[in-house]
Amino acid sequence: MKIAPFATEQYFSLYEFNTPHLLSVSDCQMISIGELLDMAGRSEKELLALGLGYTESQGNPDLRAAVAKSYKKVTGEDVVVLTSPVEGIYLAMQAMLEPEDEVIVLTPAYDALINVAEHISRNVRRWQVVPTEDGWELDLEALDRLVTSNTKMIVVNFPHNPTGLLPDLDQFRAIIQIAQRSGSWLLCDEMYRGLEHGQKPQLPSAADLYDRAIVLAGLSKTHGLPGLRAGWLIVTDDEARASIINWKHYTTICPAAPSEYLALVALEAGAELAERNKGIIRGNLRMAESFFAEWRGFFTWRPPQAGSVALVGLAVESANTYCHDLAQSAGVLLLPASFMGYDDRHVRFGFGRHSFPSALKHYQALLKKNVAANS
Repeated sequence: MKIAPFATEQYFSLYEFNTPHLLSVSDCQMISIGELLDMAGRSEKELLALGLGYTESQGNPDLRAAVAKSYKKVTGEDVVVLTSPVEGIYLAMQAMLEPEDEVIVLTPAYDALINVAEHISRNVRRWQVVPTEDGWELDLEALDRLVTSNTKMIVVNFPHNPTGLLPDLDQFRAIIQIAQRSGSWLLCDEMYRGLEHGQKPQLPSAADLYDRAIVLAGLSKTHGLPGLRAGWLIVTDDEARASIINWKHYTTICPAAPSEYLALVALEAGAELAERNKGIIRGNLRMAESFFAEWRGFFTWRPPQAGSVALVGLAVESANTYCHDLAQSAGVLLLPASFMGYDDRHVRFGFGRHSFPSALKHYQALLKKNVAANS
């Protein structure tokens, strides 16, 4: 059975590496291997001496123990190290879902969270975030209505990609209570956890609150290390974890030794990396506030509460057409929200890189040029 096209990744494959002004990337500022080693006080000799043999399928025990320290109730045995964070979505859904199982997915969302569930279960119900005048909110009553006795899994991601929504603790506990009532698994994508740059505090991990949670996390977003492809699942249920590891044997077998070593180094410097990237985001958001205030007739700006991205309304007939034209004619990259299960009148902006100010200035000059040409 064919799976739906991975629209976001196909779109980025067209433009990400040949378009100079990137305004929609979701990761944070990259650093080099040398900078990472220096930040953690490690010698490059350790990396160069690393053997390139097979590694443990579940992951290096030292790395799993280091990951577990980020949680309150998690041990190293609960951690499954991935070869890529997106692998975790595939493994968790293959292991836990059967055809016709009912799955509820918070949308919009990264394509894989929707498409893999639809591919396996063919029975996905979408729980949409709700736009307000100046932000986004969750409709918990709508979730309660969607969940039935047949619901096998609820899929959420917080901080939310692409809106930047971050629920408060009471709301998060309410989601978990709804999952508990139906006995559902809660697949919680926490890739942006640690990028709480506003007034709302960090949520506890779902892994510390619910024994049927499966948590996805990694180093691509908060730590700004997407090239490591380092990620992990937290699975406290022994049977579920064994099933996931069995599926891993059929996909990547084991993590890459250099990535595991560098992931362990990155966790040692984790607080410094996260604070650095939150500072970049805060600075870029201040510039964005001024930009969107100036262009409020063309954009609908709802500031993100956390994370490195925001979903922005656009006064065009088709954001998809607009974004392709913008990339091809002006070298400016924005992501249409339709790729992530939302309407064709929104785009995603990303605020995690040093290049954002120059890209935004280029885009602003283009907008002014278009206004002048049409006046």
